[in-house]
Order: sequence, then structure tokens, then C-alpha cells
Amino acid sequence: MSNSLKGQVVLITGASSGFGEDAARLFAREGCRVVLAARRLDRLQKLVDEIQKTGGEALAVPVDVTQREEIEVMAQSALDVYGQIDILFNNAGFGRLDWLENLDTARDIETQVDVNLLGVIQVTRAVLPHMLKQGHGHIINMSSVAGWVAVPTYSIYASTKYGVRGFTDALRREVSPLGIRVSGIYPAFARTEFSQHTRSADRSRPRLVALRRFTMSSEHVARRVVQLAKSPRRAVILPGWYGIFIAIEFLAPSLIDLFFARIFKMRNKA
Repeated sequence: MSNSLKGQVVLITGASSGFGEDAARLFAREGCRVVLAARRLDRLQKLVDEIQKTGGEALAVPVDVTQREEIEVMAQSALDVYGQIDILFNNAGFGRLDWLENLDTARDIETQVDVNLLGVIQVTRAVLPHMLKQGHGHIINMSSVAGWVAVPTYSIYASTKYGVRGFTDALRREVSPLGIRVSGIYPAFARTEFSQHTRSADRSRPRLVALRRFTMSSEHVARRVVQLAKSPRRAVILPGWYGIFIAIEFLAPSLIDLFFARIFKMRNKA
């Protein structure tokens, strides 16, 4: 794939805020035609207006990634308007962080799996045939460092992000011989709306403040997404030094167990 993204069509889920919103602006600045998909159509339309005022091309499509019919309409709308989809950025996702026994089965567990994992799979499945037909494409899946190192109170979130990592790796091996690139991006803490929607009642979480001092901006992560689109790689971990934790997880997982046991000890008295 050329380093120039000009003229390419980029479909972004979860484009109404955070990484998706910032990535949309950056892709538009690169000369891409961006299809913005999310549930909040009003916010999408404001972003479309902003992009168009600066000379870019953008289309807003409302979608709930838990609904297969809406996913199909989203993909077909992009194709009807632009005739192709060159880059798919699977970004939609959210977290509900708490001790497992405190999580609501429907709202916190099932919906999190439906959005974070099944949504990625179903959106990809809707777009992939068109990429295969055109003989090229790049699928970028937003995961998390929680997809490599599972943290207490992240049980369901980490499960979905581990799943996204497995899906990303397996899919890459399926379609790379056919001209389709598949990449995963794995950020740690970043300043987005994520923390506003976690509904965490866990009083032990302030003990993670030392790690949160290294929180990245949403735009920083979005810039790395665009860079990944220009120069495809199998995986990007942000920040890179988190690779140390991942290496320890694989080589000496008992040390990671001990680390988190100390942070979350006496959880009911924290």
C-alpha cells in the first residue's frame, strides 16, 4: 500500500468521540473520504460539517454495531456513495469495569461482548467481501493492552480485547495472501470518554494512579492509527514500553499475578 492515503475511503466505527473522532479528522486531512459510523447521529453530523468546511469529504451513517441489519446498511451506504472501502477502522467499543459479581448480566456483560467483540467481527464480515473483490484493503482493529495483560476488574473487557487480538491474528493469516492487510492497535490509558462510561464502583482503582500518569491523548493514538494505515504492521502497542509488561506476562506470568495482587489486596477494605 502506498504511503499516500489520498482518495482512499475510510470507514470508521465509533466515530462520534475519542479515537474514532480524532482519526476521522486526521484521515480527512490526508485527503481520504471518511465514512463516520456511530449511534449518535447528531455528533457525527457536526463532525461531517467540520470536515467539509475544511475541504474534506465525509459521510455520516448511524449504526448500532450490535445490529446486523444496521451493519449491512452501513457498509452498503459507503459503497453506494463512494463505490469502495479501502480502510476499515473497527473502533467502536466501551468498558464496564468492576468486580465480576457486581456486573449486570445484560447491560455490563452481554452488551460489552456484543459491541467490543461481536461488533468487530460482524462489521468486518460485512466489509471484507468488498475488499476481496477489489483485491486490496486494510482492516485496523482497535484492541487494548488489556488484550495482552488482563487486569482485575477488567474481566469482561479484557475477555473481549483478547478476543479481538485472536480474531485479528487469525484473520490476517486468512486474508493476507489475498492482498488484505489486517492490523491490531493496543493502547494503554488515554484521555477519552471511556472512563465516563465504565460505571466502576471499584474503590481499589485509585491504586492504578501510578500507571495513569502516563495517559496519552486521544489524538496521539489517532495519529498512530493513521501512521499504521500508511505503513501497515501486524500490531502497534502504545506506549511501546508497555511491551515490557507483555513480555513478562508471557515469560513470567506469576510476577504479573503478584504485581496485581499487591495493588488490589484487601479489595473490600480499600
